[in-house]
Amino acid sequence: MIYFDHNASTPVRPEAAAAMGSALAELHANPSSSHRDGQRARVAIEHAREQVAALVHVRADEVVFTSGGTEGDHAALIGAAWAAEPRGRRVAFSAIEHHAVHGAAEVLARTGFAASHLGVGREGLVDPAAVAALPPDTTVVAVMLANNETGVIQPLAAIAAAAAARGMRVVCDAVQAAGKIPIRRDDLGADFLVISGHKLGGPKGAGALIVRRGAPLAALFRGSAHERGRRGGTENVPGIVGLGIAAELAAREVAGENARLLALRERFEALLRASVPGVVVHGAGAPRLPNTVNASFPSARSDHLLLALDSRGLAASAGAACASGGVEPSPVLRAMGVPRELAICAVRFSLGRTTTADEVERAAVIVADAVRLVRSTQGAVT
Repeated sequence: MIYFDHNASTPVRPEAAAAMGSALAELHANPSSSHRDGQRARVAIEHAREQVAALVHVRADEVVFTSGGTEGDHAALIGAAWAAEPRGRRVAFSAIEHHAVHGAAEVLARTGFAASHLGVGREGLVDPAAVAALPPDTTVVAVMLANNETGVIQPLAAIAAAAAARGMRVVCDAVQAAGKIPIRRDDLGADFLVISGHKLGGPKGAGALIVRRGAPLAALFRGSAHERGRRGGTENVPGIVGLGIAAELAAREVAGENARLLALRERFEALLRASVPGVVVHGAGAPRLPNTVNASFPSARSDHLLLALDSRGLAASAGAACASGGVEPSPVLRAMGVPRELAICAVRFSLGRTTTADEVERAAVIVADAVRLVRSTQGAVT
């Protein structure tokens, strides 16, 4: 099977898996315990904290371990909004945010908070000037660093500067970007940065929320003083250890992998354009992650196409939602103004650490063959 779905989840690095196995076998004690075994677990967590901090160039005490991106997005948006409630009860987020951010905003809405949406242009980019037009009671703005479907990279530094000028805090979901492009939190200007282990070669169920020193944050999980009072609950020691190893290796390799994956992505796109009539690559005119291709194949509905790809040994995904025999376009592509008939034919291909040049060549042949089949059999696109 050719695995072109790394944005959904990456294979766990062998080094991370080995470290997790050792932690499961040897670090059984509660890291909050003061005895020797508990402190061994604590040392492992603090070492991982330093490894994660180095990946995004922050201080170790700014790293809060979570269960992953969804918890991180909720903890950041809700926690920042709660902390700033005396100044206003409104948050804002871009139209292309991950479902986790939309979900966090829904939680806030249940307690009386309002939300504003930042639109995007045809290439999927947020205009920093839109922040200046937000209502004055807005306290928190959430904009992701790189979109999980299109790979489009946002002008976050400019967005954060516009937000800071109005006294707003910035939440950045960097789940897809971490490990794929170099990240320096201070260069981005974000107050809260979210990453997830399984997107960069670590385990599922382990992630981190980076909280800038001095940024007010009300804890989402309470009842204990874990993570310096910012996230209650006994830490997932093996998962955190695996996340730390994955973060260290990603930081070491990111420059070389960035260039390698970009070359593979460009080759894949060139092959698609040469072999598939009418193919459209979304966000092609904007800065993108080096590993992500979101392409529409007119007259080949994505749900049919994914089945054809899978049967031929190629794993990919789509942002469209399928139900009752129909298909609805991705909200991200809708926000970019992509026509429905094109959006429901979109497939995301995401390359990764294990992708080879030979796989790219073979995958392009598979895609062309699958598109021909689907176009010849499905009839009208609905």
